[in-house]
Amino acid sequence: MGKGEKVMLNVSAALKRAMECNQNRIAIVAGDVELTFEEAWKRGCQLANAFLDMGLQPGEKIAVLEDNCLEASDFFLATAIGNFVRVPLYRRNSALAHSHMIGHTDCRAVVVSEEYAHEVSAFKDELECLKHVIVRTGNYEEWLAKQSDIEPILEIDINQPHLIRHSGGTTGRSKGMQFSHKQWMRTCRDWSFFLPRMEAGDYGIHVGPISHGSGYLFMPIWLAGGCNILVKKFDPEIFANLLETHGGFTFAVPTMLSDMVASSTKKKDFSKLRGIMVSGAPISPATALQARDFFGEVLYQLYGQTESVPVAGMGPKEWFSDVPGSEPLLAVGKIMPYSAIEIRDDNNNPLPAGEIGEIALKCEGQITEILNEPELTKERLVNGWVLSGDVGKIDKNGYVYLTDRKDDMIISGGFNIWPAELENVISSLEGVREVAVIAEPHSRWGEVPVAVVVTLPGKSPSEEDIISACKVQLGSYKRPGRVILQEDPLPRTPVGKIQRKAVRELFWDQDTDIHISGA
Repeated sequence: MGKGEKVMLNVSAALKRAMECNQNRIAIVAGDVELTFEEAWKRGCQLANAFLDMGLQPGEKIAVLEDNCLEASDFFLATAIGNFVRVPLYRRNSALAHSHMIGHTDCRAVVVSEEYAHEVSAFKDELECLKHVIVRTGNYEEWLAKQSDIEPILEIDINQPHLIRHSGGTTGRSKGMQFSHKQWMRTCRDWSFFLPRMEAGDYGIHVGPISHGSGYLFMPIWLAGGCNILVKKFDPEIFANLLETHGGFTFAVPTMLSDMVASSTKKKDFSKLRGIMVSGAPISPATALQARDFFGEVLYQLYGQTESVPVAGMGPKEWFSDVPGSEPLLAVGKIMPYSAIEIRDDNNNPLPAGEIGEIALKCEGQITEILNEPELTKERLVNGWVLSGDVGKIDKNGYVYLTDRKDDMIISGGFNIWPAELENVISSLEGVREVAVIAEPHSRWGEVPVAVVVTLPGKSPSEEDIISACKVQLGSYKRPGRVILQEDPLPRTPVGKIQRKAVRELFWDQDTDIHISGA
């Protein structure tokens, strides 16, 4: 190694080193099963070798559709060990969305839990790139045990791709955000920066899917010698019991926090709890204050986008403090040390503190391209900055505030919903003249889609018809929370386009206490 050369491990080497230093510690808990670091690593090696024996090559992409489970750990480790590119799918998406994510990323295989197999079983015949649909049936353990547990010896460059996460696009089609080993290592480092130092024996409790926001916590816990507890679905009472018993760290979108507070969940002794990473959706000041009262001084907010995350954050002392010239309770955090944020005008020039404009982001872990989208890459990634589409400001103390969004994306319960997706479905229904889908503030989900539908006289579909069509074609979480049927046309711009902002303002009034934040 030359003088001054930087040292950075690839993801596989970093995971292996943590395993070697913590071989007999418990690394994974899923249901009644506990695995030590050594046991979990061997299972990862077995699955990686199974992929290689199928003819899959290092560097090829493998998608996965699953809940949090023991097998999710196998896949997470196997893709790193075998140097495959991990492509998580989101179980609440529709089959059409799964097909698009697999197809446009050129996945050679998809691994799927048996209960979701029907959603992807036909893809092998429909997608030219896809060679294997691997269904984890009841004999998975027997099949895995037959595979070699000898670690494959591979040369892995830190600039090779490691992961593709998906984010919404302005047309409603998901966009692939590809991270190299180097980018993902830096991203995981930054996610844990504001948290108390993770140590061997700490717990990471995952009640949200590790395919989504909670996945940012999995690797930092492993690297620290901690134990990742994988829980299939979020249940307030079970979650509270886990936090009381194990403490440690967890990730939560605001809806989880509000559910804990609003439900009959009894307040527990959370003295072992060290940090809750709050991100992924709008959060109201009321929800933040209620969660603080319920959990204590353990809330840490993080902000960014899939392309560049995290770039701002703050812990409980700052979030709930009084700072002259600032309103931390309304902010998404302060600019992080390894990141940069600027506010830009319409000509992409930086604005001074206090001025409102588009938020531009930069961090060491950000992507360098949007997969297979060269024009969108040029539009969004400009001179090393990610143009977020969020509108906000930075005050003189470095607190970042989001005041609006440049685009119309809806964030509901931590999931991105694009109006165009719903509009395409609804406009195809008989009797629909035009439609605008906008976000309405919601005390539980942060936002929900509202469909304002202009119908033809005497040919109106019912509210139930519209909701059902969206649920079937897009997935349950993308159905409208409310449908408004009317015969009067929607407001228009001078050039005849539907003026979505005028429709949206009917629901986002000046007195609402919903403030946009989250990654």
